[in-house]
Amino acid sequence: MLDWDTALNKATAFVAQLNLSEKVDMVTGGFDVGPCIGNIGPVERLSFKGLCFSDGPTGINRADLVSVFPAGLTAAATWDVELLYQRGLALGAEYRGKGINVMLGPSVGPMGRHALGGRNWEGFGADPYLAGLSIAATVRGVQENGVQTCSKHFIGNEQETQRTNTNMSGVDIQAISSNMDDRTLHELYLWPFFDAVKAGTTSVMCSYNRVNQIYACENSGLLTKTLKEDLGFRGYVVSDWYATHSTAASAKSGLDVEMPGRMTSTGSTPSPDPYFDRSLLEAVNNGSISMARLDDMVARVLVPYFLLGQDYDYPSVDPSTFGVLAAHEIGLPQFLKLGYPVALVEGRDVRADHSKLIRKIGAAGTVLLKNVNNTLPLQSPRNIAVLGNDAADLTDGRGAHDTNGWDIGTLFIGGGSGTVRLESPVSPLEAIKERARNDGSRVKVITNNTVIAAGNFQTIYPLPDVCLVFLKSWATEGHDRYSIELDFNSTTVVNNVASWCANTVVVTHSAGVNTMPWARHSNVTAILAAHYPGEQSGNSIVDVLWGEVNPSGHLPYTIPETEVDYGFPIVNLTNVTDPKGWQADFSEGQLIDYRHFDAKNITPLYEFGFGLSYTTFDVSSSLTVRLLQDKPADIPDPSVAVEIGGHPELWDELIEIESRVSNTGSRVGAAVPQLYLSFPSSAADGTPIKVLRGFEKIDLNPGESKPITFKLRRRDVSLWDVEAQTWTIPAGDFIVRVGLTSRDFRAETKFSL
Repeated sequence: MLDWDTALNKATAFVAQLNLSEKVDMVTGGFDVGPCIGNIGPVERLSFKGLCFSDGPTGINRADLVSVFPAGLTAAATWDVELLYQRGLALGAEYRGKGINVMLGPSVGPMGRHALGGRNWEGFGADPYLAGLSIAATVRGVQENGVQTCSKHFIGNEQETQRTNTNMSGVDIQAISSNMDDRTLHELYLWPFFDAVKAGTTSVMCSYNRVNQIYACENSGLLTKTLKEDLGFRGYVVSDWYATHSTAASAKSGLDVEMPGRMTSTGSTPSPDPYFDRSLLEAVNNGSISMARLDDMVARVLVPYFLLGQDYDYPSVDPSTFGVLAAHEIGLPQFLKLGYPVALVEGRDVRADHSKLIRKIGAAGTVLLKNVNNTLPLQSPRNIAVLGNDAADLTDGRGAHDTNGWDIGTLFIGGGSGTVRLESPVSPLEAIKERARNDGSRVKVITNNTVIAAGNFQTIYPLPDVCLVFLKSWATEGHDRYSIELDFNSTTVVNNVASWCANTVVVTHSAGVNTMPWARHSNVTAILAAHYPGEQSGNSIVDVLWGEVNPSGHLPYTIPETEVDYGFPIVNLTNVTDPKGWQADFSEGQLIDYRHFDAKNITPLYEFGFGLSYTTFDVSSSLTVRLLQDKPADIPDPSVAVEIGGHPELWDELIEIESRVSNTGSRVGAAVPQLYLSFPSSAADGTPIKVLRGFEKIDLNPGESKPITFKLRRRDVSLWDVEAQTWTIPAGDFIVRVGLTSRDFRAETKFSL
């Protein structure tokens, strides 16, 4: 791998050899130049093979013989940076094996402003600090394979409803505008992109929506000033597919690549012309866009190509790619009927032994929310009832893409461009039956929620020792969830089972935040939130249920008592005909998820950072604080040049806080001590009551105690000064609290800088 400066020198030399037409082609995607969902064509005379872009952040979309990894939200629920890195490493290996140059991910947009956001599951939860460490670990893992990452969606892409422009009776209704103040932008939504850029992400995808009335992909304040200048980003900005709305305005504002670019006409429907391509060529010729800017766009595309060594011995694109893409989009039989030639070849199997890692992450990302009287782990129950449509194998392939996804069949992953084709999924029912056979247990099954909701349990005999109820909630790109409750009559299903089964264990496979109106039912003795665990779903949950793995997951979001408690709804202005009428005012500022619950003094059902274990932990009541710099300046030195990741002093460690964590129970387990910081009273209005600023996952034997050290960087203790346009350390006392959740604190201290 080269350094950025050397890669830039190679890119600049390459650009000097291109003619104008070739330069334009380098920044305009095209389905006519490659088999992938996004393509930049080759320049054969210069031995440039082109670039292949592929979704998504959870595995390779539109490919065969690939793994279905746990969703980003599941990975974040592990609170384990090393596992996040290993997941990225395995993802990158599969992308490289398929000859894909650019992974369209990871995602930290949406952040999770709305509980019902259709794509929340792709990201890493509703806290910027957790999301930042998660995306950085993923970027490092993927790019260690020589595969480019495309961190997305930049920025404010917090809902699917009207995420892009639509046409209503001939009127172009613009995409929703995410209207936020500068502090909210920097301290919340931009925060994890800092980490992605610092980790070396090679590209950033601008989002569909408008930000403060300007489309994200032609917003110079965001793309040029904030991303490229303030964060020191040296890669390229690529549009989300069809998120470009202009030629000169977009290029001059900082957009470097338009996707998907040139399309292939299908039937009588003409393909839309790209905003780059010929229009960009004309804009350069007439002086609307300077040659210097075009050269910069092309160089930015080429720098990652050379940086990661993709010009040397990089695999070719898997020859099955186009056929699988066709099958995925319209179905292979229909595609063949259209008369298109397609190579029906088996793809490269790139899965290796990744199923082991997927199984491990799926278990580690499962959060134990309730466990009355040590219901779990199960002790070889004689009679087991498995209930709920989420337990079973899929009955119709990958399932129908409607409001709730598919009926019968478990949820391994969500929908849209972030989904992955299933090769060898293991459902909960399959894994439970296997475990039962080994234990000599009997299993009775009802996977039809309509039957359960009707109270029809005639097939259940004898009385089960445990009833395992599997619930789900579907989420997908393209629309937001309609309900915060789990799908398919979930509440009736649980209540009907719990009305007669005194040992009811509920497992949820979900996109994130759900209400659980049955959580306090006396016969609901255990609850597990398993999120979207990937292809090893069944094995992962069996590992936890039977205690082969001690649960160690923690919530990366808050579970409310009621939907109203969570806050602001999805903006839905369906009948608005004003072209600019769709507005989302982020008037809550930074107060989303647990910050909202703190500010409004609302008690959640289960708080952010919550997670039980089969053992117990404690944190020392005393904290040791050491200042690593003597009276640091309030702001970073303005004479120091910005580097990749922003001002280098923002990454300086200023404070070290030590504590101890102990396993006070009888089983081996992993604790996740968490540090939350409260800013001094001098902080401006709108500052959250507390913010996450440290955590670590620590394995402990029974009775064992280990030290834990939290290090706070300048950025961690700074607030964005809107007037000075810099990060500032506020004057006064900071309060540090350390505990096991965002509301379970065992130690507190103060410091000032």
